Amino acid sequence: MAERSTAAVDVADNSGDEPLTAEADQSTADGVAQNRERDTENDEAQGSGGTEGPEKASPPELHSGHKLARRYRLEECVTRLDGFSSWRAVDEKLRRAVGVHLLPADHTRARSVLAAARSAALLGDPRFVQVLDAVEENDLVYVVHEWLPDAVELTALLAAGPMEPHDAYQMVSQVSSAMAAAHREGLAHLRLNPNAVLRTSSGQWRIRGLAVNAALRGISSDTPQRTDTESIGALLYAGLTQRWPYENDAYGLSGLPKDVGLIAPDQVRAHVHRGLSELSMRALVNDGATASRHESPCTTPEELVKAIGEMPRIRPPEPSFTAPPDYQRTTYQQGTYGRPAPHPGVTQPVPTPPAPLQSRTGKALKWAVSALLIAALGLGSWQLADALMDKGGKSDGTNNTQTTDGHDKNGSKTSPVRPLKITGAQEYAAEGSLQAPEDVGKTYDGSSSTYWRTKSYNAGPRLAPYKPGVGIVYELGSNQTISTATIGLRYGGDHTTVHLYATDSLTPSTSVDGMKEIGTATTNGTSLTVKASSKVKTQYVLLWITDVPQAPADDYSRAGYKQAVTDVKFTG
Repeated sequence: MAERSTAAVDVADNSGDEPLTAEADQSTADGVAQNRERDTENDEAQGSGGTEGPEKASPPELHSGHKLARRYRLEECVTRLDGFSSWRAVDEKLRRAVGVHLLPADHTRARSVLAAARSAALLGDPRFVQVLDAVEENDLVYVVHEWLPDAVELTALLAAGPMEPHDAYQMVSQVSSAMAAAHREGLAHLRLNPNAVLRTSSGQWRIRGLAVNAALRGISSDTPQRTDTESIGALLYAGLTQRWPYENDAYGLSGLPKDVGLIAPDQVRAHVHRGLSELSMRALVNDGATASRHESPCTTPEELVKAIGEMPRIRPPEPSFTAPPDYQRTTYQQGTYGRPAPHPGVTQPVPTPPAPLQSRTGKALKWAVSALLIAALGLGSWQLADALMDKGGKSDGTNNTQTTDGHDKNGSKTSPVRPLKITGAQEYAAEGSLQAPEDVGKTYDGSSSTYWRTKSYNAGPRLAPYKPGVGIVYELGSNQTISTATIGLRYGGDHTTVHLYATDSLTPSTSVDGMKEIGTATTNGTSLTVKASSKVKTQYVLLWITDVPQAPADDYSRAGYKQAVTDVKFTG
């Protein structure tokens, strides 16, 4: 059984600022809570203006092993409160872990939870934990979403200490741009706290519970953009200071001292980045905060993204290298082997160089060397004269004739280039959803008018942090040594980067970092040739795209950073 990871599931958390009277609820072995849990995060600790309505419905009595839709097997109850429960489950059809929210169909929030989940699923932004299913069935409403076993909550990261400026900058940049995109589609979070922000093993920041967490608790706001912007400011404040910017303790963080108001992060802790400190204060303007240089407050995620863009980019710290110690000669190399150690302050005598060879053996050796030199000079002169005479006695035609043996060791051998047949292919996604798996076959059908395409992304050319990359795994029928790959592209522009990796199957068992790279190339045009930088024999080749150009809108997608592959050919 996989080990439980609360960072991986979009749980209905209750790890905020708990009242002193609230007791932690315990769970039995089958995941059913013994005591009814309470949602203990109040509005003051969260910094939002949301409200919750009373609940009368009771959660259905479910247990570990129960199956939903003959597919999702419940494994462990993570949280049970306010008439709903959250579970870690297994999708037996796709053999992967998922998270599930459950509540009775007659729950007063059931309709709003379904609507929020379906709206969040339509967004399809990889920066959010994806909603996979939202169903009403057998008097139950359940929402299925991604489970990220490698992700860590911001709560856990802050428990170890405040964040480095570059990490805090990356977090606020990615979270702000993600929430700006969500608000453009009419979606708000309203519960954006350290439990809802995750960092994956690749360094990408992801947000869970978009719209759904608030709907489960009946939270609403008349100013959703201001609420989410203030929450982002609180996240940045906590990252810089390891303190929660309100008087109450929350999320394992100490609150600010009472009756002092909201003070800037660089006044709470030394060596805080000045620009990030001011940025957090501009976002926290809803609580009466003011920026130190009288900049305008940020009341929407879009304004926060603009303010971040106007800041100087914060680069990661330079890696520190320890200088190797000076090379120390051994005592044998220093010529002191077998000698007594010198006494301090005593001048050591300079050793007398050995006398020249004056013995009978030395004289004989000198005569032998001289004779060898004379013999070598004579032999060289004779060979030179013979070569000159031979050159003069031969005709020009014979002298210019040169034959080359094809099997000569010094001759160059060139292996014939042959096309490699593609016998199958399948799209590969390292993170998030697939791009267009049904169109993979169009990349090797012999027609340049058909293609497989990526989705359109808001920023580029590098796909990260939306995705580490997108690509297709091709099968060559048997182990082959690839020399080149010729790739036809639909869009030109600055720029497209493609990598080739050797992998073990159409569904690789290792990440891209664990694969052997065959070669890489970049182009601004509509065709690309990747030459192998190392000889690798493989039956399966991953074509991995990490950078795409900006392209106009078409019948499939809007304008943005995207690419499409029309033809792929391999030669060995």
